[in-house]
Amino acid sequence: MKLREIDFGPILDASGVEGFFGEGYIHHELLRLSGLHFYGSTFVAKTTTLNARLVPSAKQGNMPMTGDGLRPKEFSPRCILPNFHYGNITLSMRMFRLGIMLNAVGLSGPGAKTLFETRRWQQKTEPFFISFMSVASTPKERLAELEQFVALFAKYLPDFNAPVGLQINFSCPNVGLDTSCLVAEVTTGLDMASALKIPQMPKFNILTPVETAKKISEHTSCDAICVSNTIPWGKLPDKIDWKGLFGSDVSPLAEFGGGGLSGAPLLPLVAEWVLKARKAGLTKPINVGGGILSPEDVTCLREMGASSVFIGSVANLRPWRVQSIIQRAYEVF
Repeated sequence: MKLREIDFGPILDASGVEGFFGEGYIHHELLRLSGLHFYGSTFVAKTTTLNARLVPSAKQGNMPMTGDGLRPKEFSPRCILPNFHYGNITLSMRMFRLGIMLNAVGLSGPGAKTLFETRRWQQKTEPFFISFMSVASTPKERLAELEQFVALFAKYLPDFNAPVGLQINFSCPNVGLDTSCLVAEVTTGLDMASALKIPQMPKFNILTPVETAKKISEHTSCDAICVSNTIPWGKLPDKIDWKGLFGSDVSPLAEFGGGGLSGAPLLPLVAEWVLKARKAGLTKPINVGGGILSPEDVTCLREMGASSVFIGSVANLRPWRVQSIIQRAYEVF
């Protein structure tokens, strides 16, 4: 996938699957024994907010972080399933078998300024994406956060060694935003971020109507669309059998707000969304992910109209397949 003459490759990370800088997570050290590594996949940083979200609460994210805010304190965070905390073993084994994940992390992290000041993004040598999301409660406040982030990014951008793109997340299910009226907010945000003169790729989930995404994609500063973020608990009940998947109508992460679903059930829904988008006339590149657990899933999404893919939950659910999935992406795109 080329954006503004920058080759970001046929396959990207899901934002955060390798952490803020590509260091991964503690449990990845164990998973590497089963073959997990991301060679060939374009790095996408864990989504950052403008300000730090380090104290677990409804407004600060749900995952306790280390003192520097870069890694989870817990080896197996309770706000992510499957995990192996007492009482979750049976459910976790069921989720592994079905190929599903549920997370309610809520964008925990140290904030953008701290991340830029480490200078670790500036030292990268291959094209990559930084991911950002505004989390204020109103469109006006969210755009003000984005404006501040863009000013911060502009300050550090001259020191970057590698080409970089900006993924702007407009659909994280774990921060309580109403994303029903997106066009005005997203297009204004794209105008703001255009000052950076780098590729911009807004990210949505499949609850975003195809016509809305098409309208946004037609903005001159929109270089590509990324879909899909996770699906908030309980949404699309006619297409997702929540009780069948989890054995209850109540989310096992209810204490954290319910969380968002990723994994196998998303694949046919994402494929359908992309096909509809192409038929509706969306011509910009679409970076597509959600439920990719095998090389065949990459082929399916390519046939539906994807321009590239991204991988996330497979790293935990089927880590031994990550390299074959990356290889397939290079074969079909």
